[in-house]
Amino acid sequence: MSTQLTVRLPEDLSHALSKAATRMRRKRSQIVRLALSQFLQLSARDGSTPASRVSGLIGSLESGVPDLAENHRAYVLDSLKDGR
Repeated sequence: MSTQLTVRLPEDLSHALSKAATRMRRKRSQIVRLALSQFLQLSARDGSTPASRVSGLIGSLESGVPDLAENHRAYVLDSLKDGR
């Protein structure tokens, strides 16, 4: 048996939902069910924080720049100047 739920959405969220439904060629209600199921599975997983869920990825990439953490702002500004 299914349960019906009525929800009021702000205009921007409603517009985004409509765009997603059009893009995915699905009904708005299907998009909402998909979003809810994904959200609830994430939060019900184990109560962990986002940082703990990606802790295995932290430090797993090598940039080749030894002082990137200390001078990241300078590197970002340089890349913006160069158009990279």
